[in-house]
Amino acid sequence: MIYSMQINNLLDLNRFRSAPQLSIRQLKKLSDELEEKVINADWITIGIMAPSDFDAIAALKSISKKYPSIKFRDLETVQATGNVFLKGNQKTGNVFIRSENGLGEGILLTCQYDENSKESSTFGPFPLDFFF
Repeated sequence: MIYSMQINNLLDLNRFRSAPQLSIRQLKKLSDELEEKVINADWITIGIMAPSDFDAIAALKSISKKYPSIKFRDLETVQATGNVFLKGNQKTGNVFIRSENGLGEGILLTCQYDENSKESSTFGPFPLDFFF
Protein backbone atom coordinates (compact mmCIF):
# COMPACT_ATOMS: atom_id res chain seq x y z
CA MET A 1 0.00 0.00 0.00
CA ILE A 2 0.96 3.59 -0.48
CA TYR A 3 1.33 5.85 2.55
CA SER A 4 0.88 9.53 1.91
CA MET A 5 0.87 12.48 4.27
CA GLN A 6 -0.74 14.70 1.61
CA ILE A 7 -4.23 13.36 2.31
CA ASN A 8 -6.08 16.11 4.14
CA ASN A 9 -9.59 15.82 2.67
CA LEU A 10 -11.79 13.53 0.59
CA LEU A 11 -10.79 15.06 -2.73
CA ASP A 12 -7.14 14.17 -2.06
CA LEU A 13 -8.07 10.49 -2.48
CA ASN A 14 -9.17 11.04 -6.09
CA ARG A 15 -5.62 10.84 -7.38
CA PHE A 16 -5.09 7.27 -6.15
CA ARG A 17 -5.81 4.14 -8.17
CA SER A 18 -5.66 1.98 -5.03
CA ALA A 19 -6.56 2.99 -1.51
CA PRO A 20 -3.61 4.49 0.35
CA GLN A 21 -2.67 3.50 3.88
CA LEU A 22 -4.09 6.13 6.22
CA SER A 23 -3.03 7.27 9.66
CA ILE A 24 -5.56 7.23 12.51
CA ARG A 25 -5.81 11.02 12.27
CA GLN A 26 -6.49 10.84 8.52
CA LEU A 27 -9.07 8.07 9.03
CA LYS A 28 -10.95 10.20 11.59
CA LYS A 29 -10.83 13.36 9.49
CA LEU A 30 -11.95 11.61 6.29
CA SER A 31 -14.66 9.68 8.13
CA ASP A 32 -16.08 12.90 9.62
CA GLU A 33 -16.03 14.63 6.22
CA LEU A 34 -17.64 11.63 4.49
CA GLU A 35 -20.33 11.32 7.18
CA GLU A 36 -21.69 14.76 6.26
CA LYS A 37 -21.71 13.88 2.54
CA VAL A 38 -23.52 10.57 3.09
CA ILE A 39 -26.14 12.11 5.40
CA ASN A 40 -26.90 14.85 2.86
CA ALA A 41 -27.16 12.46 -0.12
CA ASP A 42 -30.49 10.99 -1.20
CA TRP A 43 -28.81 7.64 -1.82
CA ILE A 44 -25.38 6.20 -2.51
CA THR A 45 -23.79 3.77 -4.89
CA ILE A 46 -20.72 1.83 -3.86
CA GLY A 47 -17.98 0.31 -5.98
CA ILE A 48 -15.58 -2.08 -4.32
CA MET A 49 -12.37 -3.32 -5.92
CA ALA A 50 -11.09 -6.28 -3.93
CA PRO A 51 -8.85 -9.36 -4.19
CA SER A 52 -11.86 -11.68 -3.59
CA ASP A 53 -15.64 -11.74 -3.41
CA PHE A 54 -15.33 -12.46 0.33
CA ASP A 55 -13.33 -9.25 0.88
CA ALA A 56 -15.72 -7.19 -1.25
CA ILE A 57 -18.83 -8.47 0.53
CA ALA A 58 -17.21 -7.95 3.97
CA ALA A 59 -16.43 -4.33 3.02
CA LEU A 60 -20.01 -3.80 1.79
CA LYS A 61 -21.43 -5.25 5.02
CA SER A 62 -19.19 -2.91 7.05
CA ILE A 63 -20.80 0.07 5.29
CA SER A 64 -24.31 -1.23 6.08
CA LYS A 65 -23.27 -1.73 9.70
CA LYS A 66 -21.96 1.85 9.98
CA TYR A 67 -24.98 3.29 8.14
CA PRO A 68 -28.01 1.12 9.02
CA SER A 69 -30.19 2.89 6.42
CA ILE A 70 -27.94 1.52 3.66
CA LYS A 71 -29.15 -2.01 2.97
CA PHE A 72 -28.44 -4.50 0.20
CA ARG A 73 -30.20 -7.73 -0.68
CA ASP A 74 -29.22 -11.19 -1.87
CA LEU A 75 -25.62 -10.89 -0.66
CA GLU A 76 -25.48 -14.65 -0.06
CA THR A 77 -25.91 -15.29 -3.81
CA VAL A 78 -23.24 -12.81 -4.97
CA GLN A 79 -20.02 -14.51 -6.02
CA ALA A 80 -17.11 -14.27 -8.43
CA THR A 81 -13.60 -15.69 -8.54
CA GLY A 82 -10.27 -13.92 -8.27
CA ASN A 83 -10.04 -10.13 -8.21
CA VAL A 84 -13.51 -8.59 -8.26
CA PHE A 85 -15.46 -5.41 -8.77
CA LEU A 86 -18.66 -5.19 -6.73
CA LYS A 87 -21.29 -2.51 -7.25
CA GLY A 88 -24.09 -1.82 -4.79
CA ASN A 89 -26.98 0.60 -5.22
CA GLN A 90 -28.68 1.79 -2.03
CA LYS A 91 -31.79 2.99 -3.89
CA THR A 92 -32.58 -0.42 -5.40
CA GLY A 93 -30.74 -2.63 -2.90
CA ASN A 94 -29.17 -4.47 -5.84
CA VAL A 95 -25.62 -5.77 -5.77
CA PHE A 96 -23.65 -7.01 -8.77
CA ILE A 97 -20.18 -8.54 -8.84
CA ARG A 98 -17.80 -9.56 -11.59
CA SER A 99 -14.29 -10.95 -11.84
CA GLU A 100 -11.91 -8.30 -13.12
CA ASN A 101 -8.12 -8.17 -13.22
CA GLY A 102 -6.00 -5.03 -13.32
CA LEU A 103 -8.06 -3.02 -10.87
CA GLY A 104 -6.73 -1.21 -7.86
CA GLU A 105 -8.05 -2.01 -4.40
CA GLY A 106 -10.50 0.02 -2.36
CA ILE A 107 -13.99 1.42 -1.93
CA LEU A 108 -15.49 4.13 -4.13
CA LEU A 109 -18.58 5.80 -2.73
CA THR A 110 -20.83 8.01 -4.87
CA CYS A 111 -23.36 10.34 -3.28
CA GLN A 112 -26.46 10.58 -5.49
CA TYR A 113 -29.32 13.08 -5.47
CA ASP A 114 -32.95 12.99 -6.59
CA GLU A 115 -32.71 16.56 -7.92
CA ASN A 116 -31.04 16.83 -11.32
CA SER A 117 -29.59 20.19 -10.29
CA LYS A 118 -27.35 18.45 -7.72
CA GLU A 119 -24.38 16.67 -9.25
CA SER A 120 -23.31 13.30 -7.87
CA SER A 121 -19.86 13.12 -6.26
CA THR A 122 -17.57 10.10 -6.00
CA PHE A 123 -15.13 9.75 -3.11
CA GLY A 124 -12.30 7.29 -2.65
CA PRO A 125 -10.71 4.89 -2.96
CA PHE A 126 -10.97 4.17 0.75
CA PRO A 127 -9.18 1.17 2.28
CA LEU A 128 -11.33 -1.98 2.41
CA ASP A 129 -11.37 -1.76 6.23
CA PHE A 130 -12.29 1.95 6.34
CA PHE A 131 -15.82 1.36 7.68
CA PHE A 132 -14.96 -1.39 10.21
